[in-house]
Parts: sequence; structure tokens; C-alpha cells
Amino acid sequence: MVGSSHEALHRIFQKDPALLTRALQRVLHVPFPEPREIAALNVDLTEIEPIERRVDTLLRAETDEGTYLLVVESQGKTDERKRGSWSYYLSYLYEKYRCEPVLIVITQSSATARWASRPIRLGFPGWDSLTVRPLVLGPDNVPVIADERQAEGDVPLAVLSAMTHGRGPQAAAILKSLASALRTIDPDSAAVFVQFIDSCLADPQAKQMWRELMTAIQYFWRHPLAEQVREEGREQGLEQGLEQGRAEAKAEMVLHILEWRGIPVPDSVRERVNACTDLDRLEVWAQRAVRATNAAELFAEE
Repeated sequence: MVGSSHEALHRIFQKDPALLTRALQRVLHVPFPEPREIAALNVDLTEIEPIERRVDTLLRAETDEGTYLLVVESQGKTDERKRGSWSYYLSYLYEKYRCEPVLIVITQSSATARWASRPIRLGFPGWDSLTVRPLVLGPDNVPVIADERQAEGDVPLAVLSAMTHGRGPQAAAILKSLASALRTIDPDSAAVFVQFIDSCLADPQAKQMWRELMTAIQYFWRHPLAEQVREEGREQGLEQGLEQGRAEAKAEMVLHILEWRGIPVPDSVRERVNACTDLDRLEVWAQRAVRATNAAELFAEE
């Protein structure tokens, strides 16, 4: 027996499944294709065995316009399985918290960013039952922060810039500006940012440059990551003393910036840079190396 209108309204389609497609076509004027076969499935959607599902980061934002759940997903490459998992995350979070979920995808790849920004449409084409529109942060829209003052004005944004543009042509200027900006914040926060950058830099030259930049920052030598850098430094002769080691590291940084940018370094320039022990002068040369068109411009005003 059918005991309520609720049951009757949906069970009629169990009795005659083809009625549903006829209703779509004739009542709603949806051009749903004629099915070759329709089969009734189990209506119980309970998951008997727990399935582990985790988002990368989940934040709750209270605003004057309401409460939002910010779902942050870090994506390295395209993955069509995300069509299902991202849709599931948002539906589940809304059902659990009754707050509007917002999906934010962050990537270091322009191709992945283009893929992730495409809307996920579930349902019949043109009459989507569910549409997911990810908000995507990547190399094409995260600003390039290569100016020290701009980096100091928003250090976390400068860190994000370095993480997303770490393999681009402006990486040297970005990392140099960020290294300077890190001196303006508390050492503990800076040390965390240092690790973020070190983990994200896939370009070996960029990572080496970043570690050389960090050797000149006092707080960094108190951080566990510094042990790895110090060990590498010992192999390069930096064990002769911290002060001398800083000068040698900064001199190498100057030369690395030029080489990384594809600028030839004559022996005379290399010898002069390596012989310098004045940290302030080396700092000036490093700033010039970021924008120089030839190696001789390091000493243009001297």
C-alpha cells in the first residue's frame, strides 16, 4: 500500500519508468534521448564501509553577508576524477554545516589552471542538475611580485607569488624581493614561509638560488632546514666562519643570478665578485644582477 502523497509522487515512476522520460519530453520540453532500457536501482545511498575523503584545507569564513566554507585544493595536474570528488566535497559540506561552500583550486601549472577553471556540469547537457565552478589561482592570475616594497607590503602574497612563478623568467627578481621582505616579519613566521618556498621550487637552479639567499638571513640559521643548507655549505667551503661564509654565499648568489638569466660571466668579473668580502657591496651587486643586461653593469657606478 502507498501510504502518502510523498511515496505516490515518486513511486509512479517505479511502476512505469518510461513515464519519466515522456514527462521530461512533453511537459518540460527537455530533449532527453529515448532510452533503450530503464532499470530500477537500489535507493539506499548509505555507505556501509567508511570511505576516507579529505580536502586539502578547509576554512570557515564569517562575513557580514553570511558564513562560507572555503575549500582549498592544491592540484598538480589534470585529474578527471575530481569531477566527482569535488562535487561530493561541496555537497557533503553543505549538508553537514549548512553553510555555502566555495571551492578554490591552486596550481603552479597554467595548463592545469585552465583545466580546473572549466565548470563541472553533472546532468543532462543544457539542463545541469549540479554545476561546480572552481575559483582557480595559478601563474596566469597570481601577481608577479618582484619589487621589495610591494613584497614587504604583503609578505604572504609575495610567498604565493614565489610558489606559483618559481620556474618563470622573473623567478630571480621574485625570490630576491621576497628574501628582503622576510627580514621585516617575525622569524618564526618567516621560517615557515622559507619551508613553503623550498618545498615548491621545482627548478633546481631556483631552489639553489633560494637557499643561497637564505644563508644571508640571520634567523634562518636557527631553523631545522638550515642544517641541510649548512651541510651543503660545508662542502662548498663555507665552514671557514659564518661571516666569511655569508660573503662567499652572497658572491655565489650574484654569479648564479647572472648565469641563471643566461648572461655570460667573464673571468675578470667572476674573480672580482668572489674576492669581495663587503656584504653591503655584494648586496648592491645582487640587486643589479637581477636587472643587468651584461655582467659589467654590476660595477657601472663604481
